Amino acid sequence: MLVVCLGNRPPAEPPQVAITNGLVQASLYLPDTAQGYYQGTRFDWSGAFKNLDHKGHSYVEPWFENYNPKTHDAINGPVEEFVALDFPNVKPGDSFVKIGVGVLRKPNDKPYSFSTDYAVLDYGKWTVKSYKDKVVFRHDLTDETGYSYEYTKTVRLTKGKPELVLEHSLKNTGQKPIETSTYNHNFWVIDKQPTGPPITVQFPFAVSGEGKGFGSTILAQGNNLTYSRNLDKKEQVYSAGLKGFGPTASDYDFRIENLKSGAGVHASGDQPLEKLVFWACATTSCPEPYIRLKAAPGQKVTWTIRYDFYQNVNP
Repeated sequence: MLVVCLGNRPPAEPPQVAITNGLVQASLYLPDTAQGYYQGTRFDWSGAFKNLDHKGHSYVEPWFENYNPKTHDAINGPVEEFVALDFPNVKPGDSFVKIGVGVLRKPNDKPYSFSTDYAVLDYGKWTVKSYKDKVVFRHDLTDETGYSYEYTKTVRLTKGKPELVLEHSLKNTGQKPIETSTYNHNFWVIDKQPTGPPITVQFPFAVSGEGKGFGSTILAQGNNLTYSRNLDKKEQVYSAGLKGFGPTASDYDFRIENLKSGAGVHASGDQPLEKLVFWACATTSCPEPYIRLKAAPGQKVTWTIRYDFYQNVNP
């Protein structure tokens, strides 16, 4: 067992750890304020992937062209973000909390922007325990505004199955109730295939969407999203909210397949969807499933996301 705390002197390369269950091999970057691969203020610092492979197929690659550890989206998936706590009511110059990141300063009266690199006032305390087939991340944070929490995320490869499991718990250790939303951006890149007709996204319901590229570049056909052509280098498609899902957790379910190589990933969650954003660029197709979280002082909430990796017999 390896225990990593932020107080240790960081190595020259970003701290990372490899895990495997014999079927899936993955490497994860570890939180570190000085040498960490990701140091932005948008995404949760736990569980950032370097790579993930199964049966000769790759699922995680850098999807972005330019890298800087402070860039808000310079991170490989699957990766999660929590909506900032009570941001609209925070006065300019005062602090606000992002779970999995820390206590940040609100610089002005502008609305929250995920692309802004907010000043970090308190990173909290990260503790990481690494095993052969899993990594356990814990983030403890206490803020003078009354928000405090103990957040634990376990990234685990299931024994005997080509499955990745993300297990979460959030305990409210402060005086204020925690109400927020969280989503997984996913960022899967399957076998380095560019976004286009070989990539399909499948849901258990008839899906529809409006937004940039919908109805022309990206098409909703029954339960599937397909592409009419390859996306150009700087092109994006986007919908602020796909429609068709119901109120139960059974609709937190989607598949992304590379029809050229036959490799796919099946995602499912144990919470109902709050909304379902969709974004894609030339390198990745990203369903972004949101769930709602509420925890009164002293209360702990839990949720789980599962990813199954598979190979179609006849790609």
